[in-house]
Amino acid sequence: MATGARLRRRDTGMTATGATGRKRLTTSAMIASFADPGQRTTPAPFGHALNRLAEQRPEIVGLSADLAKYTDMHIFRDVHPERFFQMGMAEQSMLGAAAGMAEVGLTPFASTYCVFASRRAYDFFCLDIAEPGLNVNVVGGLPGLTTGYGPSHQATEDMAILRGMPGLTIVDPCDSVDIEQAVPQLADTPGPTYLRLLRGKVPTVLDEYDYRFELGKAAELRTGRDVLLISTGLMTMRALTAAQELGKHHVDAAVLHVPTVKPLDTERIVAEAATDRLVVTLENHSVVGGLAESVASSLAFAGQCARIVPIALPDEFLAAGALPTLHDRYGLSSDGVVRRVLAEMK
Repeated sequence: MATGARLRRRDTGMTATGATGRKRLTTSAMIASFADPGQRTTPAPFGHALNRLAEQRPEIVGLSADLAKYTDMHIFRDVHPERFFQMGMAEQSMLGAAAGMAEVGLTPFASTYCVFASRRAYDFFCLDIAEPGLNVNVVGGLPGLTTGYGPSHQATEDMAILRGMPGLTIVDPCDSVDIEQAVPQLADTPGPTYLRLLRGKVPTVLDEYDYRFELGKAAELRTGRDVLLISTGLMTMRALTAAQELGKHHVDAAVLHVPTVKPLDTERIVAEAATDRLVVTLENHSVVGGLAESVASSLAFAGQCARIVPIALPDEFLAAGALPTLHDRYGLSSDGVVRRVLAEMK
């Protein structure tokens, strides 16, 4: 791919021309599923949650940078066409327009891919939205390693880029439950927010753990005396599966889910890490600038010493390919988590 070029599926779909000259619909790694075989899923939880919120609040509006279908914004678009704005392939303009809408009392949810929101539109995000403290909710699809399309679309460093933006709230949801419950709370947040969106058929996991999303708060999903797994995003579901498997190896693992990466629930993390358990962080993000470093700095600033093992993506541009293969290669699979923890326990 040429420098600066972007391979993107438009809302109308992408086609390819075969040897016969006839057009056929292609299958894309862009929308590949990371759900485990047989796992319960919920279709388009973000789009449906935004619709429910919009029915109660007429000031809710939606914007898309030509990616409504691939960020589940099409659910909102089809029900509320008069409150939906298609901005085309222009993320900077979309965020600038969203800022103007927020200035006049609307509550925008602006969707694109994480790579475009964080890399291409940072200046507009920072100065048009964050600096005046506007409630613009930026929804980024394909966080971390949730596409096999390679570095142009794999947002492995978006949290590292955005964590330094003053006043920004960052949410990395585990599943459909997190997303559905987070949407109205993001709309109620006075300043800007950034949601790392899981789209399409999203796994449903947290309803089995008596869990409620609370902005800025971590939640203990499982207790354990040997290992503390501190996880965010889709890695929480992997942590829960790994914890069950570790039990077969006589390793008792606790799982602390951290859906809000900024502001971080430092008090809860410091309290949970104040034991002799091995602390393992898990994130669908680069090992640089994400959850691992946030946890480490929180403990260091609190004067607390703990050994931390980060399970995260490496500090490199990742390969393209099938998601299950890539997740196993880079250690994000449940089996990979089990192997790493057992190796560290020796």
